[in-house]
Amino acid sequence: MPLDIGVLVSGRGSNLEAILDSIAHGRITGARVSVVVSSASGVRAVDVARRFGVDTVVLDAASLRLSRQEYDDLLAEQLARKGISQSDGLVVLAGFDRILGAGFVNKFAGRLINVHPALLPSFKGLHAQRQAVEYGVKVSGCTVHFVVADVDAGPIILQKAVEVKDDDDEESLSERILRAEHEALPQAIQMFATGRLKVNGRRVVVA
Repeated sequence: MPLDIGVLVSGRGSNLEAILDSIAHGRITGARVSVVVSSASGVRAVDVARRFGVDTVVLDAASLRLSRQEYDDLLAEQLARKGISQSDGLVVLAGFDRILGAGFVNKFAGRLINVHPALLPSFKGLHAQRQAVEYGVKVSGCTVHFVVADVDAGPIILQKAVEVKDDDDEESLSERILRAEHEALPQAIQMFATGRLKVNGRRVVVA
């Protein structure tokens, strides 16, 4: 049976599109996106999912007005309906704009990954590309990591470096980092799907 993947989105869905395209063209094997859950209605990511024939669920955080715990419980319920649980499947954060509570993160520990637009542990949190430009670094990039309760602090699966040019601003650097994300996230998913990842403390060993 293929690995069931739940992708959590909130916006334009370019990383989701990269995942689905990689599955369609055989760059990700042994896995399928079983459900896409969006925290917002009317976003492009939902259209992307539907174009690829993937089931979608919209849990509009603004209109539901649930507590974080209630929202996380509802999210976990939707994933479980597609076979994604603490013992099966994979949850991928692809531009998801909500911070998940510790209960949800711990439930899916080792089965929850995120892509961040910086070379962690540098430039955690929001506006990582702007942070990189303002700090004056010469190299930035993206990081795919397992999610833990602390923000952007989980074990690192892989990273891709991107040169920061002298004339870069936040927008131009973001565009190039996003292209790196489109390569890194499918690669990490393929590693997970084929059982090549082993977490040893803070280190992720790739077989």
